Amino acid sequence: MAVQTPAAPPVPLPAPARARHPRRPRLTHWIFAGPATVLFAVFFAYPLGASFYQSFTSTENGRTTWVGLSQYARMLHDPSFLDSMVNTGLILVVQVPLMIGLALVLAVLLNQSWLRFRGTWRAVYFLPAVTTLVAYAVVFQVLLKTDGGLVNQTATALGLSPIDWLNDPTWARVALIGSMTWRWAGYNAVILLAGLQSIGREQHEAAAIDGAGTLTTYTKVILPQLRPVVLFCVITSTIGTLQLFDENYTLTKGGPDDATLTPVLYLYKVGFQQMDFGYAAAIAWVVVAVIAVISFLQFRFFGRERKR
Repeated sequence: MAVQTPAAPPVPLPAPARARHPRRPRLTHWIFAGPATVLFAVFFAYPLGASFYQSFTSTENGRTTWVGLSQYARMLHDPSFLDSMVNTGLILVVQVPLMIGLALVLAVLLNQSWLRFRGTWRAVYFLPAVTTLVAYAVVFQVLLKTDGGLVNQTATALGLSPIDWLNDPTWARVALIGSMTWRWAGYNAVILLAGLQSIGREQHEAAAIDGAGTLTTYTKVILPQLRPVVLFCVITSTIGTLQLFDENYTLTKGGPDDATLTPVLYLYKVGFQQMDFGYAAAIAWVVVAVIAVISFLQFRFFGRERKR
């Protein structure tokens, strides 16, 4: 009978050598991230916290006192602030759907294979987005002058009555909506065009084989897949409208009769003309809260796919 020899015990593996400089990677990370962190803290985090604290204070005769929520309660009885919120809501519900709808139509047209000079047309429609806000607002101010403006001159040549664009409350809102749509429709069209180009042509062909027309293909096949891109455009456009300042400040200074007054423009007047920085900070944080709530609701109700 063969005698079995016991197996040799396993040879322990050598312990891994310790890094000579275990803290060097962390130090390297801080060397690169440190300057950005300091800049963020000094120019963003600190002003943000300071403005939040300031919204609970009031300064009179150079003396700052804690007033709690009185600055926020003041807004409920401030007719100018309430008018600014109503004006922004009216502009929002009209301008954003109009602009996104126009941008979607432009994106579909720019995506057609039969369109010649597509690159040129895309650059032309995107060009207003790179124009400075004040410059294009001044141009619209000149175009919409009651006496001598190109728009009214054209209307008179066609036998129409001139319109007091910038001094009538209703037409001032129309002028503001038109100028914003002109500037941002092409920008959103380019974003939507990128989303359209990510959808394969085979889906159009499959829909055509199933007997779907062009309108049915876009409404039932293309738009559902374009939902995230449309949602992005809607949210960014909503935020931009709620932060509206340059256009209405240049065109109408918030008038006439506060018809184009927005919260950010009112914040500017309260803070830098009336020097009431505590109340201005409170208005700013209310605008932030409104933007957060509306963005959350848009994500909640439009960001998810509908269950079949």
